[in-house]
Amino acid sequence: MDVIAAHGTTFIAIAVIFGLFMTWGIGANDVANALGTSVGSGAITVRTAIIIAAIFEFLGAAFAGGHVTKTIRKGIIDAGPIADQPEILVFGMLAALLAAAIWLMVASLKGWPVSTTHSIVGALVGFGIAGIGFQAVNWGKIGQIAASWVVSPLLGGVIAFFLVVSVQRLIIRSDNPLESAIKWAPAYAFLVGFVMALVTLFKGLKHLNLDLSIPVSFLLAALIGLAIAFIGRILVRRVKIDPAADRDFQFTNVERIFTPLMIFTACAMAFAHGSNDVANGIGPLAAVLALVKSGGDVTQTSALPIWVLVLGGGGIVLGLATYGYRVMQTIGKRITELTPSSGFCATMSAAATVVLASRTGMPVSTTHIAVGAVMGVGLARGFAALDLRVIGSIFVSWVITLPIGGLLAALLFFTLKGMFT
Repeated sequence: MDVIAAHGTTFIAIAVIFGLFMTWGIGANDVANALGTSVGSGAITVRTAIIIAAIFEFLGAAFAGGHVTKTIRKGIIDAGPIADQPEILVFGMLAALLAAAIWLMVASLKGWPVSTTHSIVGALVGFGIAGIGFQAVNWGKIGQIAASWVVSPLLGGVIAFFLVVSVQRLIIRSDNPLESAIKWAPAYAFLVGFVMALVTLFKGLKHLNLDLSIPVSFLLAALIGLAIAFIGRILVRRVKIDPAADRDFQFTNVERIFTPLMIFTACAMAFAHGSNDVANGIGPLAAVLALVKSGGDVTQTSALPIWVLVLGGGGIVLGLATYGYRVMQTIGKRITELTPSSGFCATMSAAATVVLASRTGMPVSTTHIAVGAVMGVGLARGFAALDLRVIGSIFVSWVITLPIGGLLAALLFFTLKGMFT
């Protein structure tokens, strides 16, 4: 208690700096996963992706990202044994933030798409063992997270595979692929609006105190889907068709039809990501704020202040603008070659899997889903379309995320504890 009273302002300042660093890492790594398919398929440029993220990631984080944050995120560790030593929890939250941020920076420099959720979870586990004890960690939860290394990409890949098959059968293999693309584009646009609306309604609007029932959520999502389908139909009709372009590649104009749909998908994914994943960076920051303000009450919960959400949104945009291109290249180009239609299928399947997971409570990773979806798209063209070396390095980076985050957090915890006590 005395430590928090003496250094409370310093702890908040450090938490803000570490939180900004962490959200920078989310932008450099996680946001690139959300937008990598759009960039890699050629539907939008890196510059356009940054502009889209600057607007929609920020809006999602600032207006729909305010999940009520418990002192201990996601039930990973039990802080009961240190209720009379709240400064231990402060050191732990700060160590977890910095450890996860450092790992995200390294992964982004290497172009590895890792999970920010798993990065912060691994860091919390490291602190839990070092600061409280082995028994403080919810190992059942950690087992579920490890299982998600297989479940997440598998789900995303299966849905992406069937979406690609639908595009091939309904459009590519039809008698007139271009007419079929124009005909079916509004239906795929409806899917974009419907699924993305469900992502946001199910996971992102708690901050606005909108507690909607499942039937109302589906009805509202359907109405949004219809609106997007109508706008998509207008935009598709305005796509300039160049018959000469098909001489080089038979489906050039078909792919052009999917470009407006990819722009819709990129905007919606950026908003959904900002609303859903910003808490990974600012949840521990909010915990430190709450501990300092409450004088060390470990059991309390608190809502995220709006300025913290704005800070998180700003850090995410900064991360994407500076280093996001490295991970975008991995997702969009190195795993398999993407076109606007296949990139659309990958992004749609990732969003649909997030919706499914959010309603069933499966502990999945957006990053792993996105990678699995791109793999599913590649598999629809055969194993030869996949770069197995890239996939292998990505999987290794997933496996080492938890232990590296944990070791870094333990070292940083003891460093901070030694500095202030």
